[in-house]
Amino acid sequence: MAENCQAMEAGLVLSTHYVDVQMSRREIIRSGKNTNKSLDKDLIITGDLDRQESFVEQIFPSLNGDKHNKRYIMLFGKAGMGKTTLIKKLCLDWSKDSIPQFDFVFLLDGKKLTLTEPAYSLQTLLLSLSSFAPPYTDPGEVYSQILAAPKRVLIIFDGFDELRDYEMLLQTLEKDLVTSLQRNGKAQSFTVKQLFSAILQRVLLPGCTLLLATRPRGNASQLLRRTDSLLEVCGFSPTNVEMYLSKYFTDPTLRESAVDCLRASSYLQLLCWNPGLCHLVCTVLEQSKSSDALPRTLTGLCHQVLCLKLEKDRGSTQMPGETQEQSVQEALTEISNNSQVRKGRKNNQTKSRSARQSALRSRRAKKAKGQEKERDEVDEENVFEDNDRKGDKELLSQLSSLAWEGVKSNSSIIPAEKAVSAKLKAFGFRTGLLLAHRLRTTVAGDDGEGGGQDDNNEEGESKENGGDVNLVDNCDDGILLWANPFLQSYIAAVHLSLSRTVPDRSFLQTLPFQTTVKGRRKPKREELELTQRFAVGLLFYNRTELQRLISYKETVVRDMLVSKQALATKHLEGLSISELSPAQVLEACNYVYEAQFTPKGGGENPASRMLTHLAANLPEFLTFCGVSLSPPDVFTVQNVLEQGGAEGRSFCLDLEDSGIQICGLRALMSLNNINTYRACIADVITLWEQLEQSDEGELLLGAVSKFKIHPLKATQVCHIEHLEKLVNIHVHKRLSESSSQSESILAEGVPAVKELYKLEFELGPENGPLALPKLWDLLPGLQNLQHLDLEKSKIGNKGAEKLANALVSLNCLEILNLSQNCIGDEGVKKLALSLKDLPKLHCLSLYSNVISDEGAESLAAVLPHMASLTELDVKYNKMTDVGAQSLGASLRSCQKIKTLRMWNQCIPYGVFERLQQQDSRILWH
Repeated sequence: MAENCQAMEAGLVLSTHYVDVQMSRREIIRSGKNTNKSLDKDLIITGDLDRQESFVEQIFPSLNGDKHNKRYIMLFGKAGMGKTTLIKKLCLDWSKDSIPQFDFVFLLDGKKLTLTEPAYSLQTLLLSLSSFAPPYTDPGEVYSQILAAPKRVLIIFDGFDELRDYEMLLQTLEKDLVTSLQRNGKAQSFTVKQLFSAILQRVLLPGCTLLLATRPRGNASQLLRRTDSLLEVCGFSPTNVEMYLSKYFTDPTLRESAVDCLRASSYLQLLCWNPGLCHLVCTVLEQSKSSDALPRTLTGLCHQVLCLKLEKDRGSTQMPGETQEQSVQEALTEISNNSQVRKGRKNNQTKSRSARQSALRSRRAKKAKGQEKERDEVDEENVFEDNDRKGDKELLSQLSSLAWEGVKSNSSIIPAEKAVSAKLKAFGFRTGLLLAHRLRTTVAGDDGEGGGQDDNNEEGESKENGGDVNLVDNCDDGILLWANPFLQSYIAAVHLSLSRTVPDRSFLQTLPFQTTVKGRRKPKREELELTQRFAVGLLFYNRTELQRLISYKETVVRDMLVSKQALATKHLEGLSISELSPAQVLEACNYVYEAQFTPKGGGENPASRMLTHLAANLPEFLTFCGVSLSPPDVFTVQNVLEQGGAEGRSFCLDLEDSGIQICGLRALMSLNNINTYRACIADVITLWEQLEQSDEGELLLGAVSKFKIHPLKATQVCHIEHLEKLVNIHVHKRLSESSSQSESILAEGVPAVKELYKLEFELGPENGPLALPKLWDLLPGLQNLQHLDLEKSKIGNKGAEKLANALVSLNCLEILNLSQNCIGDEGVKKLALSLKDLPKLHCLSLYSNVISDEGAESLAAVLPHMASLTELDVKYNKMTDVGAQSLGASLRSCQKIKTLRMWNQCIPYGVFERLQQQDSRILWH
């Protein structure tokens, strides 16, 4: 296994080029029996500081004696974030005894689901079909050990494009099938899908640990209910990027040049946050001579990478017509050969390469004999080169159509029923755009029950590794798939924007922000969103560059682009920006940025019009709450906000629950046209501390004065912890005990705390008690608080006593909600003493507590002293007719009270009806 899992991107090896990315333990909102749980919607997005990061070796805690072991683990991250590479590192570590919790580790690839015949058992699945499976001399004995100690087994699932793929495998299995699986574990009569489902549903190996890798989008109710640990791949930090560059560029001079170029390109540097994009950036940096030639958009990056691949392929395959024809014939022959003679094919390729090199040397010798002959030879080579380019463009056009089909079906696999010519396969393999994944293994042993040498490697990238391309026949035991998700989406966009087979009407339907019949925006997958982004970017890209990809005449390309530009511009300008969701506003910012760098020319610039339109129509109160903002996202948002500032517009930003990094928070907050901003309190305080340490007083003043937290809804324990820290800064008027530079700025306290008028404590009965002690400590510092909501916080009598002490400082309090808090008579007695001294309190709710007659009498005694109270709710408590009559009698002395709700089943119906007749302010509900 140690050798098999070493391969990374082209030419890189895991043991020497791996950068240890960090992961973050995450949680989802567990709100009862929600039947439509979605990871991208229900994931709790934490602040930059709150992300508890861990490394690959910390995924699995010690399994000994831990009753709360995490045995159903989900590892998620967007395309290119390095999930598969991290899994390979985990397998490598296990092979070196760095993960002693497990005796066996098996990697099951989702692509195996294309094997539909019922010809497998659990033994063959684990010992033959799993990736990196070594040969076993006695597979039966190994299988017995697996069954004997399933808790010592780790099964990893990878190669699934989204959560929905797992969800389909969790559909309940038929009883007969379950019985058959459990009784006949060695019977080779099951499909891969049935075996996958049985493992995921704990029918087979119920005690094993499962690690499931996926992208975060899509509904996954069953999967999320089973999962007991969520891990997100965090991507590269700036330090990680530097380390990756140092491993990629081994030559110090080249490395220094690459780093300098990258620092000069802000957007490219931010794109490196995604490890997959970081590799593409390094590919471009490797060939770039200056920072001026670097791409400025994601569209430009993928375009340059694709062109480099095409040029590299042309440089290695240019030859006279006879040799070229011979090479194609050789490729066709190789593709039709059986997989057992791949080594022979490789030797043939080497000979073919030698023949081509001999032909080139012969031509050079002939050219030296005479100038006229040399010109003829040059002309001949140009003809061949033009033919090669035209042929490549036609092949690329075919690939782009296949890529779009894959994006539409949300798959990186090219279906077996698609007729893909041998020539197209060869082109895809040579350029590294396609891979061939071999599904089956060579099984050793007479019984055919596993132990085969792993042969499921992916082929087609070896050209970039410095070797020959192995062309395989995917019809028998392999599948074709796209090598890179970004390039698949980019090539699909080439089909949409640059193909005459896509008419304007069809193109319009592929643009973003389409509505369904019911008027709802369609949810989008990651690949489709990327493709739409590239499609818009290509419309406004340099036409000369685009000619490198297509074979149409320049006038045809111009007319086609002008027509589709007009469609895209009209579509985006026709959107009601104020009706877009925060996620859609972010998409719009990304689309407009991709189109922004149009080559200068005469006439009005449509891309500039789109940017101006978006900036002019953004709502003044702009929220990205609940939308994960990556570093490149922040850059594109900043781009639109700056344009808005140039037009005299200003904004109030809500960046809460966006996961924005502190450096991104600084970039947006410091814009002159940002009036106010909201963000994770802990991150904001850290930003203030950084600004103080760097002696940026003016920026610190703006950061403090612009920050707002009203209204504040605390849903996590950390929210109260952060608020407590902010209140301490407000009370002590300094960032820390040792700081002094901020004293003048904080002389009047923190404006955000002074302007906090509403606080909702919504941690629920489980987490609420964990944060209550800190809440009691910070409440006296919120002297301007008007609305305090503590519903369902389980504060009890002790909490009521603590609250009573804090209420003494809250003279501005107008609304107090203490519903469903287990408060009894003792708690109400303590509260009553403080409530009568709140001069502005007009609404008090003690709904659904455990207050009996004694507590009701305590309330009745203070009601006449509560001069501002207009609404009192004590429904569904434990008081009888005695307590009800006490409150009714006290009500007669309280002319300002408009409603008193106090019905419960302990009050006789007749008594309550008589009280209502005496005073109409007494209500049932």
